[in-house]
Amino acid sequence: MENDEVILLDFWASMFGMRIRVALAEKEIEYEFKEEVVGGTKSPLLLKMNPVHKKIPVLIHNGKPVCESLIAVEYIDEVWKDKAPLLSSDPYERAQARFWADYIDKLYDFGRKIWDAKGEEQEVAKKNLIDSHRVLEREALGDKPYFGGESFGFVDVALIGFYSWFYTYEAFGNFSMEAECPKLVAWGKRCMQRESIFKSLPDPHKIYEVILQYRKNVGLE
Repeated sequence: MENDEVILLDFWASMFGMRIRVALAEKEIEYEFKEEVVGGTKSPLLLKMNPVHKKIPVLIHNGKPVCESLIAVEYIDEVWKDKAPLLSSDPYERAQARFWADYIDKLYDFGRKIWDAKGEEQEVAKKNLIDSHRVLEREALGDKPYFGGESFGFVDVALIGFYSWFYTYEAFGNFSMEAECPKLVAWGKRCMQRESIFKSLPDPHKIYEVILQYRKNVGLE
């Protein structure tokens, strides 16, 4: 679709926004990135485009907003369906992909408590995070190169943003994701070889530095 105006309201470290960035890159769609300040004043455009949740990311296509990252990724896949499909044409495989993407969304709270808590609360979150990733590794990935099989797809897009946060989880949780979930880390390294991904995701050390400063500000360090 030529001459489309595509804008992404996002925060550079958002794993949810990373999904949309990767999907757009996979489809080779040019877009304008508008940075939103998390925890700061929300822009008038964000409030106009997402009046319900008032959160990023928001994909704006020809002036019309699409909110919630997984919905936006599906939208991108449907609108630009002539390039690199992310969801299978098979209804059952699509249903399975949506199931695992929804499962991945629930991992956010575990990860957040690792860097936003300490003591027993942090330890419980770490166990939950590791156990959940082991389920993903065992039940969804298995011995396949990607979650959908031989080709990079929807579930990979759903999870890859979280991969850039693994370093932060490990640093504050004092564990090794590679030791706990070796196949999952190997999958992440495989994904990072794709141009659409390594150009879309931020440096994990940069995320860590921002969270370290946050922890100092709130008295966790």
